[in-house]
Amino acid sequence: MSKHTYRVTEIVGTSHDGIDDAIRVAIGRASETLHNLDWFEMTEVRGEIKDGRIAHYQVGLKVGFRLDEPS
Repeated sequence: MSKHTYRVTEIVGTSHDGIDDAIRVAIGRASETLHNLDWFEMTEVRGEIKDGRIAHYQVGLKVGFRLDEPS
């Protein structure tokens, strides 16, 4: 097994459609600017309630990505 060093950063994904979609939105966007993404951890779930119904989901994530190997 190779030895790797990871950096961890926190992001928040949002969606009107649910927790799963909020996670996918966050990971999709993060993958556009970060490379070597390997894992995520959901750290919090929040939401907005309007007129007695769930209107919006927010999901806090920690994502881990491998640092580039030295040249």
